[in-house]
Amino acid sequence: MADKFLHEVVITAIIVKDEKYLITRRSKIKKRFPEMWTVPGGRLETSDYTDLPKDTEHYWYNVLEKTLEREVEEEVGLKIKNVEYITSLARVHEDGAPSLVISCIAEYVSGSVVLQEDESDKAEWVTLEEAKGYDLIEGIYDELVMAENHRKGVKSVWAKSI
Repeated sequence: MADKFLHEVVITAIIVKDEKYLITRRSKIKKRFPEMWTVPGGRLETSDYTDLPKDTEHYWYNVLEKTLEREVEEEVGLKIKNVEYITSLARVHEDGAPSLVISCIAEYVSGSVVLQEDESDKAEWVTLEEAKGYDLIEGIYDELVMAENHRKGVKSVWAKSI
C-alpha cells in the first residue's frame, strides 16, 4: 500500500423518490465491479472545494454534500437535497489503492434519469424487496436496509443481511 494517509474518498447517494430507491448498473468498461448494480456517487476532488470561496478564514464546509450533489447530477441527471449520513466502509483495491466510501441517503428533488455512458448503462427505481433481484455489489442491499430504517426513524448499524 502506497501512503497509509492517502485515501480515495468516495461518497454515494441512496436516492429516495416515491418510496423507491435508485440503483444503477456500472458500465462494462469500469475497472471496479463492471456490470454490477450500485447507487450513484463518485470521488471527492480537491476542486470540489478549492474552486469555491472558504466559509471561514481556513475552512470549506459541507464539502461532501456539495460533492455528492455534483456527482449525482453528472452521473444520473438528478437534483437531490437533505443529504444524511448512513454508513461508511473502507477497501484496499487489487491495485493497492485504499478507498473510504461514505454512504448517504438523499431526497429526490427534480430531473429525469440520464446516464453517463462511461459510468452506468442502466438505472431502475426499486423497492427494498425488488432490490433483492439485482446483482448488487456486496453490501449495497444492506445499505438500502439501513436507509429504509433511517426513513422510519430507526437507527441501525451495517450488518450483512443476505
